Amino acid sequence: MTAAGRLGVGVIGGGRVGPVLGAGLAAAGHAVTGVATVSDEGRERAHALLPQAPILEIPQLVERSELVLLAIPEGEIESFVFGLATAGVWQPGQLVLHTAPGLGWSALQPAVSAGAIPLAVHPAMAFTGTSMDLVRLRESYCAVTAPTPVLPIAQALVVELGAEPVVIADADRPAYAEAIATATSFSSAIVRQSVDMLGALGLDAPARVIAPLVRSAVENALQSPE
Repeated sequence: MTAAGRLGVGVIGGGRVGPVLGAGLAAAGHAVTGVATVSDEGRERAHALLPQAPILEIPQLVERSELVLLAIPEGEIESFVFGLATAGVWQPGQLVLHTAPGLGWSALQPAVSAGAIPLAVHPAMAFTGTSMDLVRLRESYCAVTAPTPVLPIAQALVVELGAEPVVIADADRPAYAEAIATATSFSSAIVRQSVDMLGALGLDAPARVIAPLVRSAVENALQSPE
């Protein structure tokens, strides 16, 4: 480790989530060893949020990292982890964390068989891929799933990001993901429809007009008795 309790963190994925979480962990004192991304947009985002972190090839990044953060599409995780296991890339004692909502730690089994420690952490928020997300993380919850002996590690990482950990059982991750997807897609669709309707009336800034209403309606719904 770089210092007592500090980790070398490698981020795989240059989407909206990975670089933000890498920046959050860096702010907590961890060292980001590098970012693996193939897109120009991912490189730009990594340079903006993690200007000191080099862009590395995946095997080199994994070799350098004590915590590997997999922020790639959910449908690619299991085959990706298996492929690296087949290539002998994973290291014993290495922390491997994925951010997919619908998968638990068991999706990382090929890495576990190589001696790695599996963690599944999903922040329940909509990411923009900018530094704004670092502020929003402090108001958010993260679903954490891991084998019982190492669950405190996942919880501690979430706390270091400024968020609140919520333990979700491995078998319950699909139901959790469905709940998150429902809230996200439904709210986005309804808000967009309302904004379009107000815009059709000729309002210059319909989103600004409806924003206080949407916020108050959501807060009232969340505070309603169960």
